[in-house]
Amino acid sequence: MNFQILAAASHTAPAEGDATTVALANDADALTLPLDGVVRVDLHFPNFTDGRAFSQAYLLRRRRGFAGDIRATGDVLIDQLVQMQRTGFSSAVLKEGVDAADAQRQFERFQGFYQADAVQPKPIFSLEP
Repeated sequence: MNFQILAAASHTAPAEGDATTVALANDADALTLPLDGVVRVDLHFPNFTDGRAFSQAYLLRRRRGFAGDIRATGDVLIDQLVQMQRTGFSSAVLKEGVDAADAQRQFERFQGFYQADAVQPKPIFSLEP
């Protein structure tokens, strides 16, 4: 899964009445979200210490089988991007003034993981050579 890094200026919030894009509140249950026709779900990080969106992304990918774009918005830190991808996010909107090249380097630093995650559901030791 290719992770897309977006500048704050390029991000648009879901338009009123747009049924293809949903902004899910942090306290909403991702397991009950109607996904018919939805192609993008925006999950918001109100501050870097609030990790509920990680759980929501994981539930959408693994339990609900959502294949569309799961986008991180809000207080997105570049050192959390790799974990965002591993829990099911496919894109993130960086705050103003954050360099996208710095953010991309996070993925070059961490190229493989022993544990299973939302992207790779099997641990590395169980994969065929």
